Amino acid sequence: MSIINIKLLKNRLSLLGILGIVIVSYVLCNKAVTEQPGLAVISSTMFNGDPVEGKVVKTDAEWREILTEEQFYILRQKGTEPAYSGELNDVKEKGIFICAGCGNELFSSDTKFESGTGWPSYYEPISQANVSLAEDNSLFMKRTEILCSRCGGHLGHLFDDGPQPTGLRYCINSDAMTFEKEKK
Repeated sequence: MSIINIKLLKNRLSLLGILGIVIVSYVLCNKAVTEQPGLAVISSTMFNGDPVEGKVVKTDAEWREILTEEQFYILRQKGTEPAYSGELNDVKEKGIFICAGCGNELFSSDTKFESGTGWPSYYEPISQANVSLAEDNSLFMKRTEILCSRCGGHLGHLFDDGPQPTGLRYCINSDAMTFEKEKK
């Protein structure tokens, strides 16, 4: 076998290894919640049409005026902050986690738990009406995206590996929220 053929073979094996990793990641991450009793998965186009009564609808320019770059990237462009980088991951005080885009109350500190993932995690929202769920088929995975039901901002993803009583993990980006301490 010539040196050129050996290099070509190594390159092909390397590509097959990468493809294998992608396939395994897809299969493992395909366990995201898509059908849970009481949770409705909505169309991912819910917030792309005409304004809905009670909803907060703004242009990208208007969002950029009120959000930081990181908040805009996560809430409006469906980005994700690096694990363990968010300020709200380590919050232990009593209070309410609020959508950074519109002020919608999302999660109570009473339902926050340490998931070890590097993102704030909750086993349920304050109210199912305050969050919406949508299918997310990006990155070669089938996941359930969590959106703010008021402004349509991307918050994070929902998984079925949380603690009781729900067994769910609402995995949320810190920069998608602000925190309001409980008043004593």
